[in-house]
This record gives sequence, C-alpha cells and structure tokens, in this order.
Amino acid sequence: MTSRQKKPASPKPGVAAIEAVEPESVPLSPVLPAAVSARPADSMPAMLAAVAGQSAQVQGKVEECVVELAAVNDELNHQTASESPLRDMQGAIVRNREIETKVQECADDLATINGVLDVEIRERAVLDRELTVAAAALEQSQAVAAAATYRSLHDALTGLPNAILFNDRLSMALSQAKRHGWKLAVMFIDLDKFKDINDRLGHDAGDEVLRVIAKHLQELVRSGDSIGRRSGDEFLFLMLEANNEADVAALARKIIASIGDDCRISAADVRVRPSIGIALYPAHGTTAGELLANADRAMYAAKRQPDGFTFFGDVVPS
Repeated sequence: MTSRQKKPASPKPGVAAIEAVEPESVPLSPVLPAAVSARPADSMPAMLAAVAGQSAQVQGKVEECVVELAAVNDELNHQTASESPLRDMQGAIVRNREIETKVQECADDLATINGVLDVEIRERAVLDRELTVAAAALEQSQAVAAAATYRSLHDALTGLPNAILFNDRLSMALSQAKRHGWKLAVMFIDLDKFKDINDRLGHDAGDEVLRVIAKHLQELVRSGDSIGRRSGDEFLFLMLEANNEADVAALARKIIASIGDDCRISAADVRVRPSIGIALYPAHGTTAGELLANADRAMYAAKRQPDGFTFFGDVVPS
C-alpha cells in the first residue's frame, strides 16, 4: 500500500495532534455497485465473504494503531512533562506521524469497502424489485390458470360442475365404493316441456329458470354428494351411501317437490316438473358409463310415471 500525504503538524511544540481512532468510529454502509449485477448470483456470497475479511483486517490494523498511538502519546506526554530536549522526542514524533499515515490508510480502505457494499445494496434492491415483479406475474399467471381450470370444469350458466367434472367425481366414488362395499345412486334429471318455456318466454327466461333449479339442487346436496349440469335442461345427481331404495326414493321426492314449486323469475312465475331416472351401484351397473346410460333410460320411463321417478330395475324392456 502506497504512503499517503502527511497531515500538517500540530502547533503544539514538536507533537502532531492525532486523536485515537476506535474501529467503531469509521461508519460502514450496508451493500453492492452496478457492476455486481452482471456477476452470477452465486458469486455474491463469495464476494461478500471476501469484503467481510478485508473489513476485519482493516479493523485489526485500526486496533493496532490505537494501541501504538496510545503508547506514543504516553511517551510524548512523559517527555514533555520532563522537559526533554526536542531531539529526544524526535523518534516518538516520527512514529506518531507513521501511525497517522496508517490510520488514514485504514480510513481509505474502509471507504473502498463501504463503496463496494453500497453497490451491493443497490444491486440487491434491484433484485428485490425484479423478484417482486416476477412474484406478482407468477401469482397472476396462477390465478389465470386456476380460472381457466374452473371454467373448463364448471357450467358457465349455473356454476355447477359440468359433465366432465361430474364423471370424474363419479369415477372416484365408484373406486371408493368398490373398495369399501358401499352402494351409490346416480340420478338423471330432465325438465319436462322445458322447450315450451323457451318458446313462450324466451331463452333469457329459460336460463333464469335453470339457475333457480340449480340453486334448489345445491340446497339438497348432502356432504359427499355431487350434482352437475349435463347439458340443456338435464342435470345429474350422485348420492353416496345409498343403502336402500327407500332412502333414494325419499331424496328423489324431495328433488321433485323442490323443483316443482313455483319458480319465480323476472318474467313470470313458472311451474316446472322434473322426471328422474335412477341407477343403483352395483345393482344397475358397475361403471360410470353403465350407470349414466341406465339412469338415462330410467328417466325416459319416469316421464310416464305419476311419481316422476323410476329405478332402472323397474324399467320394462321394450
């Protein structure tokens, strides 16, 4: 390290007025320069470790200067008090100036270190902003993906699960039923003469009726059960723990009563009658395709029944 220009001597006779500098008295700035951002991120910890080591070395030098400066000052004070000749004090004065130079060099080194740390701070701030922007973009992307997934699995008009999601839930329920020996019921619900509502009141009124019916069905769903809109005026209902036909028939009657109430819409009060076909697992099918197909056949038979519902087992072969 090259020597720096020496400070002017103190007016005190032959003594340079140098204050002892404690290591803590030199302020250290917190972090990195613009050039650092060009380095790979994994090089930053190594660079910071090197800077920390340099800072520790400088502080060690400062502590040595403090000890040396205290010793020189003690010697000068003693010689001044004993009125020693100036030539006897010359050695102490030279050492005093050398220590002053070392302290200045330490201050310069610490200033350099602080500059590097300042640049690191700026680079980290830029990185934090970039990460914040990236996190926000990721969150938005995830929200868009979640919304797209929801739309692909739910009916846009009623918000009910669509046929894809209903079939998936039915397949999962069948897997559990086969494993545990449970019984299930699949109901195929069709609205009688729904076309007349569309023709008489318009499709907007028909859509409003479908939304009201979807709400009624949601109110009847028990924990674990599932409902869905298949298409048009057709709905599906999956009943778990269908231990006997009496319980399934009771639920079918509740559905008919709920849908059969006056349906209040903005255009008029409308009365809707559903027909429900029921297929039981495992009696009427062991796969999702079989159960849905047999419930569909039972639904057409139910249109001729006064109760409004029919089990597939009661369907008379044509």
